[in-house]
Amino acid sequence: MSLKVTDVVVRRGVGPVISGVSLEVHQGSITTIVGPNGAGKTSLLESLSGIIPIASGGLEIDGQEISTLSRRQRSLLGLKHVEQGRMIFPSLTVRENLTLTARSKADFDEAMSLFPELEKRIDSPTVLLSGGEQQMVVLARTFAARPRYIMIDEMSLGLAPVVFLRLVPVIQGIAQSGVGVLLVEQFAHLALRAATDALVVTSGKVSYHGPAQELLADEALLRNAYLGQ
Repeated sequence: MSLKVTDVVVRRGVGPVISGVSLEVHQGSITTIVGPNGAGKTSLLESLSGIIPIASGGLEIDGQEISTLSRRQRSLLGLKHVEQGRMIFPSLTVRENLTLTARSKADFDEAMSLFPELEKRIDSPTVLLSGGEQQMVVLARTFAARPRYIMIDEMSLGLAPVVFLRLVPVIQGIAQSGVGVLLVEQFAHLALRAATDALVVTSGKVSYHGPAQELLADEALLRNAYLGQ
């Protein structure tokens, strides 16, 4: 069971921003995508979730081709996308944000258990929460929807490293529950430590694809991959 991407090309404007990227995310694993700014990482995730179209290539969930499906249809099949910018409903409380996606009380309770610190803020409007707490709400709300695969774009954006370190074990726990996780992250070393597999995307192309720990252990390899060498 996997999310499979085959030779995907994504165009924006005059030319491709993603050129022939392939990857496979298995349920229960974490694949981290790192790379320099402007490499096309966000465009890749947006094409997989259906925000922007794929120019060519294939996309499958558990063997079902979904590249022609709408964003909503892909979401209903279990592909969830946590976009940049902490997409909360600011006027709604923490409870109300989670209730939007939880199908049952059990789903709600399990999602809340990811972040016990949210209990004391459960009836607070999310606009009053800190950036880290808002990211917790977004992750809990996504998990409450019972995803099969979660794509997370720059979870650490605007957060201190210590807050990101609080979130990493939760992502690992989500993967251990059987969810496949595709994580785009600027804190490369921290994200790679949590990952099973890694991709380095440079100028829209994959310059490394392999075990995350191998990439993490070889600074020269990581540096060369970032440079596209």
